[in-house]
Amino acid sequence: MNLRFHVLGDSLAAGVGCALVEQSIGYLLAERLRGAGHDVTLRIHAVPGARSADLAPQVREATREGVDLALVVVGANDLTRLVPPPVGAQLLRDAVEALAEAGARVVVVTAPDMGVLTHVPPAFRELVSQASRAYGQAQADAATTAGATVAQVGADVFARFAADERMFSADRFHPSAAGYAVIAQALAPHVLAAAC
Repeated sequence: MNLRFHVLGDSLAAGVGCALVEQSIGYLLAERLRGAGHDVTLRIHAVPGARSADLAPQVREATREGVDLALVVVGANDLTRLVPPPVGAQLLRDAVEALAEAGARVVVVTAPDMGVLTHVPPAFRELVSQASRAYGQAQADAATTAGATVAQVGADVFARFAADERMFSADRFHPSAAGYAVIAQALAPHVLAAAC
């Protein structure tokens, strides 16, 4: 049976920073699913720069095509544009509910720790990290309530990004191929479990 795997969200979901599309989260996870015995059709709806407010059209496209498993990666742009956590969380919940109503199993990746970015002055990094965690928790609560699996990237992954500049692409904002591989490795157990 074919598994229709759809990836929604922002530039992290789209793979900005990769030299090849095959290095993106969606492709890496699709390969993990195939390795586990699934016949996978991958569709990427993610749009660079997207916020939670931009999920609705992506959801409509995915549900129109038919979706069995959805990965939603969103939150970084909400943080940079100071979207209030309750607002972003409700928009995410709406997206998850619409996907679930269409029969999809949904995995949500919450906002990253923006405090690891070199663009953030050292004096403000802990404050930015706290804001990132608060936003991610609001997202996690909303996604769980809507029936999604929450795959929060752990502090160990963010520590690797903070310690190794090779995890970032040339823009020092998006992950490199190496960074995406680390993220996909962290997400794989959640995605594989949701696919069963």
